[in-house]
Amino acid sequence: MAEFFQALLQHSFLQHAALAGLLVSVSSGIVGTYVVTRRITYLAGGIAHCVLGGMGFARYMQVVHDWHFMTPMLGATLAALLAAFIIGIVNMKAKERIDTVISAFWGLGMAIGILFISKTPGYGEDLMSYLFGNILLVTSGDLLAIAGLDLFIAAVALLFHKQFVAVCFDEEFARLRGVNTGLFYFLMLALTALTVVLMVSIVGIVMVIVMLTLPAAIAGRFCRRMGSMMALATGCCAVLTFAGLGLSYGPDLPAGATIIVLTGAAYLISLLFGRR
Repeated sequence: MAEFFQALLQHSFLQHAALAGLLVSVSSGIVGTYVVTRRITYLAGGIAHCVLGGMGFARYMQVVHDWHFMTPMLGATLAALLAAFIIGIVNMKAKERIDTVISAFWGLGMAIGILFISKTPGYGEDLMSYLFGNILLVTSGDLLAIAGLDLFIAAVALLFHKQFVAVCFDEEFARLRGVNTGLFYFLMLALTALTVVLMVSIVGIVMVIVMLTLPAAIAGRFCRRMGSMMALATGCCAVLTFAGLGLSYGPDLPAGATIIVLTGAAYLISLLFGRR
């Protein structure tokens, strides 16, 4: 870790990586608390795995049809929001078993992304960076985008916190009190989709659901109010991301995988302390 702190003062890419981890922790702590409390982790997983389809489509249109505005992150955002809307509709109104629908989206999104990527001429970017993330490649432009989405997510959560709490704990009672539960349920899924997109560059599509849910699950074992749960989840995510980045630097390990291992270990430890 001493070597990492010394390098952190010298290299801008490490500074970007550390700042990205801190920024992503804000949205992860806020939205992750809603996801864990509302018990929609499986929905978030389906949304996360549709992101690759949007990325692959965006890159294909960018290279083949010169749609220069269609960046992979824009494609990821559009795909995540579309998946959130469709999955939400299916979950609320369709008679099909929801776990079957989620499985279909889970595999379909990944497959579409791989097909588009395979047909993109001269596609030189590493697919592994999208699947497993590479926090060391975060740019200053990425940091601005993450900060902007953080502000938007925090503003929406602050503005409609009471409604989100009502939807999370007692949707039927909230509906009887005049709350448009359907609207706020879809808004919650949209915030989840945006947070998933933010975290793709940090830990990748495969592991994003871990960082979205486990810090909030850890915080939930020690907090009794959602506000304190969000604060502790944000702190946990920030500490675990920074620690994973530091521990991976010396041995040259994948930063995303190291962050996930630390997060999983922290969750297991929280289970033991929670029982005591």
